[in-house]
Amino acid sequence: MFQRNKVRTYPHSMDKPFDIIVIGGGHAGCEAALVCARMGLFTAMVTLQVHRIGYMPCNPAVGGLAKGHLVKEIDALGGEIGRATDQAGIQFRMLNRGKGPAVWSPRAQVDKYRYADIMRYVVENQKNLSLVPAEVTRIVIQHGAFQGVELGDGTRLMARACVLTTGTFLKGLMHIGETKVPGGREGEPETTTLSASLRASGFRLGRLKTGTPPRVLRCSVDLQQFEPQAGDSCPTPFSYRTKTITQSQELCYLTHTNAVTHDVVRQHIDRAPMYRGDIDAIGTRYCPSIEDKVVRFPDKIRHQIFIEPEGRDHPELYLNGISTSMPVDVQLKILQSVPGLDTAIMRRPGYAVEYDFFPPDQLKRTLESKHVDRLFFAGQVNGTSGYEEAAAQGFMAGVNAVLKTRGKPPFTLGRDEAYIGVLIDDLTTKDIDEPYRMFTSRAEFRLSLRQDNADERLMAYGVELGLIPLSAWDGVQKRMRHMEEIIGQLERTPFPTVVGNPRFAAEALEPVAKPSTLAQVLRRPQVRFRHVQPYMSRTVHGGNGLDRHVECAVKYVGYLERQERDIQTVREMEAQAIPEDFPYHGIHGLSTEARQKLMIKRPETMAQASRISGVRASDLSIIAVHLQRSGPPKNGRPTTTDVQKPRT
Repeated sequence: MFQRNKVRTYPHSMDKPFDIIVIGGGHAGCEAALVCARMGLFTAMVTLQVHRIGYMPCNPAVGGLAKGHLVKEIDALGGEIGRATDQAGIQFRMLNRGKGPAVWSPRAQVDKYRYADIMRYVVENQKNLSLVPAEVTRIVIQHGAFQGVELGDGTRLMARACVLTTGTFLKGLMHIGETKVPGGREGEPETTTLSASLRASGFRLGRLKTGTPPRVLRCSVDLQQFEPQAGDSCPTPFSYRTKTITQSQELCYLTHTNAVTHDVVRQHIDRAPMYRGDIDAIGTRYCPSIEDKVVRFPDKIRHQIFIEPEGRDHPELYLNGISTSMPVDVQLKILQSVPGLDTAIMRRPGYAVEYDFFPPDQLKRTLESKHVDRLFFAGQVNGTSGYEEAAAQGFMAGVNAVLKTRGKPPFTLGRDEAYIGVLIDDLTTKDIDEPYRMFTSRAEFRLSLRQDNADERLMAYGVELGLIPLSAWDGVQKRMRHMEEIIGQLERTPFPTVVGNPRFAAEALEPVAKPSTLAQVLRRPQVRFRHVQPYMSRTVHGGNGLDRHVECAVKYVGYLERQERDIQTVREMEAQAIPEDFPYHGIHGLSTEARQKLMIKRPETMAQASRISGVRASDLSIIAVHLQRSGPPKNGRPTTTDVQKPRT
């Protein structure tokens, strides 16, 4: 069904303007364009190469620690990345099973070509969505508002709003040793004039860096020398629309660098662009290149290399863990130093890419520019790394672009509601001086924000937005009511010590010495739902993940109650809106650092102000006093999420 390189574009009558223009066809662009079209607006996706829509230039994988949470949340709201991953996946694993369920994260290795084919097929066949293969050279802005875009041939496309998702293409420059090649990623040109256009319009720009490892031919590698990494026997889908994962799974492999590898890097470190001074941009701290690892961690005797297929029948392997921009001859020596890779044929060398980005404190929480009305930004252009972070931003920017054009209240998510809320709040509040990557540790309320309850938390919003069928939400509500019934039985039913303790002993579980309910027994660390299920007053099945939901609700009830109190405190601060034109410069008593940060970031609420580095408790107290004197804001800024959940 999905044929690669078969491009289908849609002509557009220039006498009818678009409702929304999405610039870029990566993961942010796909989600933004699809959600705009699905919400009923005539949308154009303008992208340099239509056949590269949904392409994965780096690791062909989706999900992972915290990133899997983002994908599940996008799916619960009505996005596409989860469903495409379920169809294109070639290995599925739930990470962190040895830890608490709050940090369990699904991850899938995918067939990169099949994923792109699926996503492009969905985009091409989406009603209300047109594809425009072109380069955007300028954003047309009049009277502080977006009007349209100018293409490379001088054509102007007019629209009511725009979502900019240009990824790493803004003045992209690729480095391989001493060689520098303009481009946003391998084989694709950079966008040269758009950065200058936006800089001239008053936007601040920065420079970031990312990188990739070499790819090698699978047939040239001795896989027998590596440790096999199998997928889960019962894979967990990303999408609520996927009932089960039926396709066979491929093996990945694990190996390590060694002392010889590190010696090779040290001997040639003067030829690395980062250490020659050729790269000024900042790379991500959490995914360093192999040369950076060797220099920063000199005591480490080895580093992991995950050997991952780029597709089911794809000839190349992705060497995750040795991202590099060293010269080609040095990259070959690095490969030759690792047993099993010593005969590898390098199909494509690794490279680093520098690109322009826009510090996201220039954005509202809707991802709309604070300076240009109806212009939204999403993805790596906001300083993030990763497909999942980009897709989440694209979805939220697309929704808010639609709501803006319709004159409807915006849609935002709080830090207590979703990892998406954490992501966007961090971007718009904190100083982004390196590519931002999502981690579970960034979420204060991660016990509530599990990957397995994303539908419970967010699907009602998807229904309200018209992106999720009501029948799907009805099914979630039914499961939630069933879970409440199970918990009620556990709380009421005593544990039968006479029958239960011998069975517990057979399972190497500590016996129950005093009268206890099944719920009290289930709160023990080693006890699982299956251990107490036989003693319930009536038969209850805990399939489809219901047993995990019950365990979390029972085991962590005290923590969840405490977390709910903390959440309520945050919500009260979120309800204290700060006007856009709040006169920080004229308020005596604010520290100099706080005044400078507040005037740049212009927080929307007291809660957001409290998370800005350099803003002290005393500064917040002064702001609160002035807010009380001036009364509620007159600019109509949102104080909380304005899209309401349907009644349950």
